[in-house]
Amino acid sequence: MSLLLLDSASLYYRAYYALPESLTAPNGMPINAVRGFLDTVTAVVLNRRTTRVVACWDEDWRPAWRVELMPSYKAHRVAETTVSATDVAASASEDVPDTLAPQVDVLRELLPLVGIPVVGRPSAEADDVIADLSPQAQDVDIASGDRDLVQLVNDRVTMLFTGGSSASRGGQPWVVWDPHAVEERFGLPPSRYADLAILRGDPSDGLPGAPGIGDKTALALIRAFGDLTSIRTAAEDPGSSAPMTPAVRRRLMSAWPALDRADRVVRLVPQPDRVALPAPMDVDAHQALAVAQHWGVEAPTRRLLEAFDRSG
Repeated sequence: MSLLLLDSASLYYRAYYALPESLTAPNGMPINAVRGFLDTVTAVVLNRRTTRVVACWDEDWRPAWRVELMPSYKAHRVAETTVSATDVAASASEDVPDTLAPQVDVLRELLPLVGIPVVGRPSAEADDVIADLSPQAQDVDIASGDRDLVQLVNDRVTMLFTGGSSASRGGQPWVVWDPHAVEERFGLPPSRYADLAILRGDPSDGLPGAPGIGDKTALALIRAFGDLTSIRTAAEDPGSSAPMTPAVRRRLMSAWPALDRADRVVRLVPQPDRVALPAPMDVDAHQALAVAQHWGVEAPTRRLLEAFDRSG
């Protein structure tokens, strides 16, 4: 079985900004995000010969437990006004374009009809769901533009990175990151990517990192000492060698409380209440095409259904 896990929000945001709003449904509503989302999934299914697809969903894009650990977590994305579509925003609302929110509801309706279950977990992001599901199959692709998911890559799990301009070259909207490619791209194995993100911080998610510790120093520390636990042990030892200089040691020691909290925010591991891989869904092609026709996406929906037939 070849399993494709979709980081759904990452894909529909990318599609929304990549395609023009002149792509509309018969009622005039922009449908660019739906169109791009379906086309991307079709391309992956055909290219990777995928047999099963699961759309992983943000039931809560900014979970309270993460905010409690790290109040700055995604704080810059919080909007003052509430977005109407409940699937786009949960306890707080993200600055989501008005013309995207209703398209998310269309995807929620259409995906199960083409045999793609939509899976979420209470108080969890799509990343958490992907961490739950990725160990449950032998051949897994993760489609996302979120680098945090790099930490899940291993000999069974490959990331199809859809972010950045390089992902669009040659007409293929992703680059393949297996363990070798991750090491070439970031200079460390996938299992150490979370340590890198925690040390250097991530402004896009509001994670501060250790002040004064950038990519170069963080990477040098990981290469020299290993994981965060080993780096902390080295920081507490005055006799540690380079790159644990006195200045780096001081910065790390003052930052450890924040780094410990960030570790729990960033690191993705299956949870005790993890979701199970859903059983294959029956395809309702007739209803799927009727819904797709209503929203002006009959052609991309038909292409996706045909792609499943060819891959299966």
